[in-house]
Amino acid sequence: MEILSFVVIIVLVTASGALAPGPLFFATISYGTKSGAKSGLVFSIAHTVVEFSLIMLFALGLLTIASEPIVKQVIGIAGGSILIAFGAIQIRNSIITKSNELKKPSSSHRHLFLIGLAFTGLNPYFILWWLTVGAQLIIISLEFAALVGVVFMYICHVWMDYVWLTGVAYFAKKGTNVLGLRWYKPLMTLFGAILIYFGLTFLITAIES
Repeated sequence: MEILSFVVIIVLVTASGALAPGPLFFATISYGTKSGAKSGLVFSIAHTVVEFSLIMLFALGLLTIASEPIVKQVIGIAGGSILIAFGAIQIRNSIITKSNELKKPSSSHRHLFLIGLAFTGLNPYFILWWLTVGAQLIIISLEFAALVGVVFMYICHVWMDYVWLTGVAYFAKKGTNVLGLRWYKPLMTLFGAILIYFGLTFLITAIES
């Protein structure tokens, strides 16, 4: 696989997960109105601590079995199926979402870093995503350049978290309606469609292998 194709796959697949609303997303809006970009940056760092640790644990475990066809097939089928399901759910949610739901604040907490850790580690979507879809990306990364490939994959992904969360917090402080439905719905629908596309790709590849 060429490096450009590798980067494009990572960015497109992980972007939808990074931009999807979740506990950390709503916490960023809530605390962003008070702390601005600072809260988004702290949340991003906390998110990175949990996510990178989880990915490396998966990578170290998958490293010795990544070449087994049955492992690739199981993860490919599971990841592809979950990806298609999440894509469909995301498109549905983007259609039915109302503007007041986008601005709904999260539960308050004194320490931003602890909130970031908790809202990342206790998010079922986040854990399930890396156990299925993310595992497929980890295997691809291991095949691409072993553990170095996994680190490179994460770098290609994590910058979106920093830009997204910091940007959301900044605009929340400024009072800008950055989450207006006029652009949010089409964007989430687009990424939902991309999820389904890659889900079908993973699924077909696993079945044919």
